[in-house]
Amino acid sequence: MTTTLFTICNTGILFFWVLLLFFPKKKFTQAVMAYPWVPAVLALFYGYFLFSSGGLEEADFTSLEGVIQLFKNATPASVAAGWIHYLAFDFWVGCTLLLWSQKQGIPHLVVVFPLICTFMLGPLGVLLFVIFTRAYRALKPKA
Repeated sequence: MTTTLFTICNTGILFFWVLLLFFPKKKFTQAVMAYPWVPAVLALFYGYFLFSSGGLEEADFTSLEGVIQLFKNATPASVAAGWIHYLAFDFWVGCTLLLWSQKQGIPHLVVVFPLICTFMLGPLGVLLFVIFTRAYRALKPKA
């Protein structure tokens, strides 16, 4: 069951990233970006995986050694929970970046690569988004 649910989440999110990357101005995509329904659904799976793995009762997030211990004691359900955590937050960040770029009038082609990197590399995608959008605004001819 863990593998099946993980696969549903891991492949299902691809549909929504395709919307962001290839259909950013369509009404359905705008609705997806406007409210965190996709991360909310992923949160249901996250909760299932988290609690079926025993939760975080003994988790120590106050030190690197404590976090390392979490990985040493990982189960398939706890790893799935961790991955779903990334999927949900990276997607929500991608939505936020895309909405901001649209409001600022940044052409979609400027943000496609940073969005792909946000999906694949999380924070590095955000950094690239900042660099690309600032560079675009700095180089944009003044009207």
